[in-house]
Amino acid sequence: MDAGIGGAQERNVPSKVEISMTATAAETSFSNWTTQDRIAAQRKCVDQHVALENAHEVERVISETFATEGVYYDVVPGMAHFDGLGGIADFYDLLFRVLPDIHIKMTHEYDVPGYSIREGVVTGTHSAEFAGVPASGNTVVFPFCGIYIFGDDPTRLIAE
Repeated sequence: MDAGIGGAQERNVPSKVEISMTATAAETSFSNWTTQDRIAAQRKCVDQHVALENAHEVERVISETFATEGVYYDVVPGMAHFDGLGGIADFYDLLFRVLPDIHIKMTHEYDVPGYSIREGVVTGTHSAEFAGVPASGNTVVFPFCGIYIFGDDPTRLIAE
């Protein structure tokens, strides 16, 4: 993978990132973290997020990688917006109905404090109607770019 902006080739995670992914900003002060600490924490969160998506563990995606308030999920090509944790759960319900065997493969990564951008390829079987297109049963393959947005806490997403 690419080193990304502000990142080194190595993906060694500083000890500050060993904070449980269940910690909240209220429990931990992130203001004294270096840029590299923040980026390492963001990378760890995004890696966990995608691994859980690939494992189809929606409850864990939401509970372990998203903040608890002020979160949303935007699907830009479809101009769809999902608010809150309930909206995010609705998005994943739709996604896993349409592509029940979805797999996400990352090809490039770029990071700056507050944002992690990932490029990759999505594959899956078109198994339910989507955007007016009936299920085809065909394998679909398409490129994607995900923008993962963080607030003060670099271990929890506020948006994708």
